[in-house]
Amino acid sequence: MSSTEIKLERPLNTRKKKMAKEDLIFYIFNTIFLLLFAIITLYPVLNTLAVSFNEGNDAVRGGIYLWPRKFATKNYTTVFEKEGMIVGARVTVLRTILGTLTSLFANALLSFILSRKRFLFKSSLSLFWIITMYASGGLIPTMILFRYLHLTQSFWVYVIPGMVSAFNVMVMRTFMQGIPDSLEESAQLEGAGYMTIFAKIISPLCKPVYATIALFQAVYHWNSWFDAMLYNRMNPEYTTLQYELMKLLDNVSATTSGPVSSSQAAQGGGAAVNVTPITVRAAATIATMAPIIALYPFLQRYFVTGLTIGGVKE
Repeated sequence: MSSTEIKLERPLNTRKKKMAKEDLIFYIFNTIFLLLFAIITLYPVLNTLAVSFNEGNDAVRGGIYLWPRKFATKNYTTVFEKEGMIVGARVTVLRTILGTLTSLFANALLSFILSRKRFLFKSSLSLFWIITMYASGGLIPTMILFRYLHLTQSFWVYVIPGMVSAFNVMVMRTFMQGIPDSLEESAQLEGAGYMTIFAKIISPLCKPVYATIALFQAVYHWNSWFDAMLYNRMNPEYTTLQYELMKLLDNVSATTSGPVSSSQAAQGGGAAVNVTPITVRAAATIATMAPIIALYPFLQRYFVTGLTIGGVKE
């Protein structure tokens, strides 16, 4: 080996060692940053969970961090014993399932139509729906319209008005436009119609965006309470879980900051037990978050892909 080759080999080895050290330093700092970020993100949830399982008298003293000091389940008993809570939970689960499925089907079918290059009015309709994202008729005209359509004081006011969302349609349309046209052309050569293409070719390729939109819609329906208060306030048969929890929190917040009874928190009077507004509020918060948190891990791999719709596609 000549002296020139030795001189060239040493700088390369030195550069590799420097790069290895830089990678190691980056890996250490990146790991520390992500751990701190995870702790900051998870701590409020874990702290709320600990408070929700703590006795009310003891929780007033403060100092509860990640573990309850005096374990108790009375807070959750107070939440779920409230009148109308079971009915509200049943209605909320039903509207979440039906609302998510109907919205997913309607948005997907409409997006498929708008993504077809041969559709004559795709630009005009897209502009029309984009305008609705920035301007609406207002609350009073909407209430009058729903009343004329006989949607008020009924379950379907939760499902039908939210079937089509301009934002969801635009997201799905963008994703479908990235699918190669050759797949559709090949299917048409074999005699497939548009519904067959939509069901057997487009939809299987759209699982990531479908999962993303389904998660958005499920969270919306699960957390919604304003429409129950607005359209079904006088009809307990169609109350929702979030609306009942909101009323419970209002009742609890109106009491003193000291101990209140479970019946007082739920209905308004009774003997004192270890329940306070702080612990009841924490239990209601956990009861609200738990189903969505349990659902997210099953959709996570599709959710991340669906959010990268703006990326380059072949």
